[in-house]
Amino acid sequence: MTNNTILIVDDSPTELKIVTNALRNRGYRIVTAIDGDEALQKASHEKPRLMLLDVVLPKKNGFQVCRQLKNSAETKDIKIILLTSKSQDSDRYWGMKQGADAYVTKPFEEAELLSSVGAFM
Repeated sequence: MTNNTILIVDDSPTELKIVTNALRNRGYRIVTAIDGDEALQKASHEKPRLMLLDVVLPKKNGFQVCRQLKNSAETKDIKIILLTSKSQDSDRYWGMKQGADAYVTKPFEEAELLSSVGAFM
């Protein structure tokens, strides 16, 4: 069986709902987290194939979560798309430097999100 689990991490209930609905309708198994600590715990427990990770989060930010996951043998293969409102070139550069596999800025078009997700699933 292929792993079609996506972990979506966002502290905004609205964003979480938009992204979850867009992906669940495509048949993906969705797991959610609302802060950096919960994201790390669920990534270890659920072993998602892909993580959509907001940068601005309570407890640990997305950059820290990304770096921690990519530096761990157990979770380094999880593909990470940073999904964030931080749209400066420096943010994108820093995100990719932490090990992110892709960087998508909010607000995003659903087609753009699905295309990014599709590249890793």
